[in-house]
Amino acid sequence: MKILLLADIHSNWPALAAIHESFDACLFVGDLVEYGTDPVPCIEWARENVTAGVRGNHDHAVAQRIPTRDGKGFKRLADATRPLHWDLLDGTNLHYLARLAVNKRVTLGGQTFHLVHATPRDPLNEYLTNNPSGWADRLDNNDADFVCVGHTHLPFHIELDDQQVINPGSVGQPRDGDPRASYAVIEDGKVELRRVEYDIDLTLNQMRKTGLEDWVLELTEAVLRTGGRIYDQLTSESTD
Repeated sequence: MKILLLADIHSNWPALAAIHESFDACLFVGDLVEYGTDPVPCIEWARENVTAGVRGNHDHAVAQRIPTRDGKGFKRLADATRPLHWDLLDGTNLHYLARLAVNKRVTLGGQTFHLVHATPRDPLNEYLTNNPSGWADRLDNNDADFVCVGHTHLPFHIELDDQQVINPGSVGQPRDGDPRASYAVIEDGKVELRRVEYDIDLTLNQMRKTGLEDWVLELTEAVLRTGGRIYDQLTSESTD
């Protein structure tokens, strides 16, 4: 069985559309929306193709109409694009985001998968990267074969005693210095982190048509073209 694992699409349709993998099942671990400005085809693709998925913190913010605030760094960028999502998304697509669970457990090909956006301890917000001891601590009483997470936009694969933790990285806004869309494939139990190039200009041109302020476009371009190399500067103020 071949499983496609995706996370953090963030309304970047050209990035998602560049992934041309065949798959028997697709797992999604949150954040279809915000940062980018083309949420409709991303959500429609998910509705058609995702076998099992969970909600990310940005999905939650858009679906629950959480007011924007005077955030900084990446939070400010998310806040700048949220009102546009409310204008673009109809009730059906907002309902899809709202109905996504915060945790989900599925069995595929005889193996169990625990899906969560951040961590099992804090499904929406806890920020944990490639830290085997930290993940071992958070997997007490969790006997899934694979724990699939997103949120950090940093791809990693951790093998513990009898469990594996996989973060496929971000499809729509990588932050590991590689601007290519990031995802993972799990085939017959073997995990492979993969990348694919996409046309960043298509993403930026679509954003320019929305009337967003210049600083939003400039910051987004810097993040996308450098694979998030300005990440350290921004995460001194914000980490999601």
